[in-house]
Amino acid sequence: MDLKKLKKHAECVWEIPQQDEMRVPGFIYADEKLISEMDEKVFEQISNVACLPGIVRAAMAMPDAHWGYGFPIGGVAAFDPEAGGIISVGGVGYDISCGVRTMSTGMTKDEITPHVTRLIDRLFEVVPSGVGSEGKIRLTPEELDDVLVGGAKWAVEQGYGIPEDLGRIEENGMLSGADPSCVSDTAKKRQYRQVGTLGSGNHYLEIQYVDEIFHEPSASGLGLRTGDVVIAIHCGSRALGHQIGTDYLQILGQAAQKYRIPIRERELVCAPIRSPEGERYYKAMACGVNCALANRQVIGHLVRTVFAEILPQATIRLLYDVSHNTCKIEEHEVDGMKKRLYVHRKGATRAFGPGRAELPPSIRDVGQPVFIGGTMGTHSYIMIGIEEGERLAWSSACHGAGRAMSRHAALKKWKGTKVISDLAHRGIVVRTASYRGAAEEAPDAYKDVTEVVDATHRAGLARMVARVRPLACIKG
Repeated sequence: MDLKKLKKHAECVWEIPQQDEMRVPGFIYADEKLISEMDEKVFEQISNVACLPGIVRAAMAMPDAHWGYGFPIGGVAAFDPEAGGIISVGGVGYDISCGVRTMSTGMTKDEITPHVTRLIDRLFEVVPSGVGSEGKIRLTPEELDDVLVGGAKWAVEQGYGIPEDLGRIEENGMLSGADPSCVSDTAKKRQYRQVGTLGSGNHYLEIQYVDEIFHEPSASGLGLRTGDVVIAIHCGSRALGHQIGTDYLQILGQAAQKYRIPIRERELVCAPIRSPEGERYYKAMACGVNCALANRQVIGHLVRTVFAEILPQATIRLLYDVSHNTCKIEEHEVDGMKKRLYVHRKGATRAFGPGRAELPPSIRDVGQPVFIGGTMGTHSYIMIGIEEGERLAWSSACHGAGRAMSRHAALKKWKGTKVISDLAHRGIVVRTASYRGAAEEAPDAYKDVTEVVDATHRAGLARMVARVRPLACIKG
């Protein structure tokens, strides 16, 4: 991206000046290196988002931003329903509520390392992964509707996990407003056997250990110490979420024409929040969120069963579960007044600072955990939301390293068997349902996650708390 087109406000805060049809400016939170490596499409897409009706303050991009459908991946925008604000499929993404759940084990790297291969092999047997993977849970149409309304709460009621888990999940494990009648039969049919499955692509289940602590008070508040082993689960709403996106892309496309919404490109099709089409999409999207929350809850339960079998002395507790492909109704301050906004985060993580009522009492004084996934060959990060982030970007932060190379290009450069072999020589055990998937997810196909996290920290979006490194990884 050409830096000359941007106005620099701070080291990691850059403005796309408001011009032409833009209703607000754009902001990119990244350092010069990351911005220079971004493709021009990010500039174009942020500028286009800034033209949408009812947008508040600015259209934004996180440090890991790259080209996406409609919005860039790493895009954030809030819309005011009282000012004609819209809701957009492109602002949420297809993998609705894709997110990361991190669980502590109560054990250290030294204690777990001798058992890592056995653990990951057993987890690979128990947690279905890969394209089209199906689990042991078989749902009737009525039961699936219960999942779409109840989310992780449904899972706990069915015996998958413990009630204490719910307080450590976004929305207490269940996003209100979901209506299964707004989800197509096609979407539902694709989900009957996928609850409790990892999926494919960049989804993973990883055994990690805390390599370094950067902010001791926050780490202590989360119960983290150097050497602690944690389990990270990264997945979303599987086929159901993707089908919801596909279905409503057409519905909102018709709505955009019906309501004569000015959009710069067809990928930004949308509907007014206060329209039948907009309301139905939100209700369907909420079903997708609840599907993802239930999915991660069931996988978390399966992790507990494996540890109970192999290392019964482990104490598996949920640290937090947070999504990064959502539209949430949140209260934020706008020009000195509290307003309820529809905050779109696509490839961006909610990052509430201390004091927010949405956070559980146990960590309300600390802030919301933010999990930034790296690659199976590098490290990931745990951050914490801070108050400054609300003013800058509606309490939003990055979500991962961000791809630096397309999957097609990665396949041309690497072989999956070689990727896995190289990682094994570095002491990282990898199990995968597809060698092709391993090649697509080669560590060097991604940006440097440390640079992304560092820019997020320096921009004031969230605070670095800890770095974790992989011991073993299951890739879809």
